[in-house]
Amino acid sequence: MLLVGGASTRFGSPKALARIGEETLAERAWRVLGEACEERIAVGKHEYELPFEVLDDATDVRAPLAGLVAGLRAAAHDVAVVIPVDTPNLTAAALHELAGACLDAAIPPSGPLPGAYRRSSLPVLEAALAEGRLKLRDVLRELDVAVVSLDERLLVNVNRPGDVQRL
Repeated sequence: MLLVGGASTRFGSPKALARIGEETLAERAWRVLGEACEERIAVGKHEYELPFEVLDDATDVRAPLAGLVAGLRAAAHDVAVVIPVDTPNLTAAALHELAGACLDAAIPPSGPLPGAYRRSSLPVLEAALAEGRLKLRDVLRELDVAVVSLDERLLVNVNRPGDVQRL
Protein backbone atom coordinates (compact mmCIF):
# COMPACT_ATOMS: atom_id res chain seq x y z
CA MET A 1 0.00 0.00 0.00
CA LEU A 2 1.36 3.38 -0.99
CA LEU A 3 0.36 6.48 0.96
CA VAL A 4 0.36 9.50 -1.37
CA GLY A 5 -1.85 11.97 0.47
CA GLY A 6 0.61 14.00 2.51
CA ALA A 7 0.38 17.78 2.61
CA SER A 8 4.11 18.22 1.71
CA THR A 9 4.21 21.47 3.71
CA ARG A 10 7.98 21.35 4.38
CA PHE A 11 8.66 20.28 0.79
CA GLY A 12 6.77 23.19 -0.78
CA SER A 13 5.20 21.15 -3.61
CA PRO A 14 3.71 17.65 -3.88
CA LYS A 15 6.44 15.17 -2.90
CA ALA A 16 4.77 12.45 -4.95
CA LEU A 17 5.67 14.38 -8.12
CA ALA A 18 9.31 15.11 -7.22
CA ARG A 19 11.74 13.35 -9.54
CA ILE A 20 14.70 11.12 -8.81
CA GLY A 21 16.24 10.36 -12.15
CA GLU A 22 13.58 9.17 -14.59
CA GLU A 23 10.92 8.48 -11.94
CA THR A 24 8.78 10.52 -9.62
CA LEU A 25 8.81 9.50 -5.97
CA ALA A 26 5.32 8.05 -6.49
CA GLU A 27 6.38 6.01 -9.54
CA ARG A 28 9.45 4.73 -7.72
CA ALA A 29 7.46 3.62 -4.67
CA TRP A 30 4.80 2.04 -6.90
CA ARG A 31 7.50 0.06 -8.73
CA VAL A 32 9.05 -1.20 -5.48
CA LEU A 33 5.61 -2.27 -4.23
CA GLY A 34 5.13 -4.18 -7.48
CA GLU A 35 8.45 -5.96 -6.97
CA ALA A 36 7.40 -7.03 -3.47
CA CYS A 37 3.64 -7.53 -3.51
CA GLU A 38 0.90 -9.33 -5.42
CA GLU A 39 -1.50 -6.45 -4.82
CA ARG A 40 -0.81 -2.73 -4.91
CA ILE A 41 -3.11 -0.04 -3.58
CA ALA A 42 -2.33 3.66 -3.58
CA VAL A 43 -4.30 5.67 -1.03
CA GLY A 44 -4.62 9.42 -0.60
CA LYS A 45 -6.46 12.44 -1.83
CA HIS A 46 -7.23 13.11 -5.48
CA GLU A 47 -5.02 16.19 -5.65
CA TYR A 48 -2.87 15.51 -8.69
CA GLU A 49 -2.52 13.12 -11.59
CA LEU A 50 -0.54 9.95 -11.05
CA PRO A 51 0.05 7.11 -13.53
CA PHE A 52 -1.97 4.70 -11.37
CA GLU A 53 -5.33 4.77 -9.63
CA VAL A 54 -5.51 6.33 -6.16
CA LEU A 55 -8.13 5.17 -3.67
CA ASP A 56 -9.54 8.23 -1.93
CA ASP A 57 -9.33 7.73 1.82
CA ALA A 58 -12.84 9.26 2.10
CA THR A 59 -11.97 11.58 4.98
CA ASP A 60 -11.07 15.21 5.48
CA VAL A 61 -8.30 14.04 7.78
CA ARG A 62 -4.70 14.61 6.68
CA ALA A 63 -2.91 11.81 8.52
CA PRO A 64 -1.31 8.53 7.50
CA LEU A 65 -3.80 6.76 9.78
CA ALA A 66 -6.67 7.69 7.43
CA GLY A 67 -4.86 6.20 4.44
CA LEU A 68 -3.88 3.10 6.38
CA VAL A 69 -7.47 2.44 7.44
CA ALA A 70 -8.83 2.95 3.90
CA GLY A 71 -6.13 0.75 2.40
CA LEU A 72 -6.56 -2.09 4.88
CA ARG A 73 -10.31 -2.03 4.29
CA ALA A 74 -9.69 -2.41 0.54
CA ALA A 75 -6.84 -4.93 0.74
CA ALA A 76 -7.47 -8.49 -0.38
CA HIS A 77 -4.66 -9.95 1.73
CA ASP A 78 -4.29 -10.36 5.49
CA VAL A 79 -0.98 -8.46 5.68
CA ALA A 80 -0.30 -5.20 3.87
CA VAL A 81 3.05 -3.46 3.70
CA VAL A 82 2.57 0.27 3.89
CA ILE A 83 5.04 2.81 2.56
CA PRO A 84 4.90 6.57 2.39
CA VAL A 85 5.75 8.16 -0.93
CA ASP A 86 8.78 9.89 0.58
CA THR A 87 11.01 6.89 1.38
CA PRO A 88 12.71 6.34 -1.99
CA ASN A 89 15.46 3.95 -0.83
CA LEU A 90 13.14 1.16 0.29
CA THR A 91 13.63 -2.19 -1.35
CA ALA A 92 11.39 -5.17 -2.00
CA ALA A 93 13.58 -7.19 0.38
CA ALA A 94 12.94 -4.70 3.20
CA LEU A 95 9.20 -4.90 2.58
CA HIS A 96 9.34 -8.72 2.68
CA GLU A 97 11.22 -8.50 5.98
CA LEU A 98 8.51 -6.30 7.51
CA ALA A 99 5.70 -8.54 6.21
CA GLY A 100 7.40 -11.69 7.48
CA ALA A 101 7.72 -10.30 11.00
CA CYS A 102 4.20 -8.85 11.21
CA LEU A 103 2.21 -9.57 14.36
CA ASP A 104 -0.56 -6.95 14.40
CA ALA A 105 2.10 -4.72 12.89
CA ALA A 106 5.82 -4.65 12.13
CA ILE A 107 7.81 -1.43 11.99
CA PRO A 108 11.43 -0.30 11.99
CA PRO A 109 12.78 1.28 15.21
CA SER A 110 12.39 4.73 13.63
CA GLY A 111 8.60 4.62 13.63
CA PRO A 112 5.33 3.43 12.16
CA LEU A 113 6.12 3.94 8.44
CA PRO A 114 7.15 2.04 6.49
CA GLY A 115 5.48 -0.90 8.14
CA ALA A 116 3.40 -4.01 7.76
CA TYR A 117 -0.11 -4.20 9.18
CA ARG A 118 -2.63 -7.03 9.55
CA ARG A 119 -6.28 -6.58 8.72
CA SER A 120 -6.98 -7.74 12.29
CA SER A 121 -5.57 -4.39 13.50
CA LEU A 122 -8.40 -2.53 11.75
CA PRO A 123 -10.76 -2.25 14.76
CA VAL A 124 -8.08 -0.50 16.82
CA LEU A 125 -7.04 1.74 13.90
CA GLU A 126 -10.65 2.59 12.98
CA ALA A 127 -11.50 3.46 16.60
CA ALA A 128 -8.49 5.76 16.84
CA LEU A 129 -9.45 7.48 13.57
CA ALA A 130 -13.07 7.93 14.71
CA GLU A 131 -11.90 9.39 18.02
CA GLY A 132 -9.47 11.78 16.32
CA ARG A 133 -6.39 10.08 17.78
CA LEU A 134 -4.36 10.48 14.60
CA LYS A 135 -0.77 9.81 15.68
CA LEU A 136 -0.07 6.34 14.39
CA ARG A 137 2.91 6.02 16.73
CA ASP A 138 0.55 6.40 19.72
CA VAL A 139 -2.05 3.98 18.34
CA LEU A 140 0.63 1.31 17.91
CA ARG A 141 0.83 1.03 21.71
CA GLU A 142 -2.53 -0.77 21.53
CA LEU A 143 -1.25 -3.40 19.06
CA ASP A 144 1.17 -6.31 19.18
CA VAL A 145 4.09 -4.85 17.22
CA ALA A 146 7.31 -6.44 16.01
CA VAL A 147 10.26 -4.07 15.66
CA VAL A 148 12.39 -4.99 12.65
CA SER A 149 15.92 -3.68 12.27
CA LEU A 150 16.38 -2.33 8.76
CA ASP A 151 19.41 -0.60 7.33
CA GLU A 152 18.92 3.09 8.15
CA ARG A 153 19.87 4.05 4.59
CA LEU A 154 16.68 2.35 3.39
CA LEU A 155 14.60 4.58 5.66
CA VAL A 156 15.87 7.94 4.41
CA ASN A 157 12.93 10.30 4.31
CA VAL A 158 12.54 13.11 1.77
CA ASN A 159 11.26 16.25 3.49
CA ARG A 160 12.80 19.10 1.50
CA PRO A 161 13.78 19.58 -2.17
CA GLY A 162 17.46 19.40 -1.19
CA ASP A 163 16.90 15.85 0.12
CA VAL A 164 15.93 14.74 -3.40
CA GLN A 165 19.01 16.37 -4.89
CA ARG A 166 21.27 14.56 -2.40
CA LEU A 167 19.77 11.20 -3.39
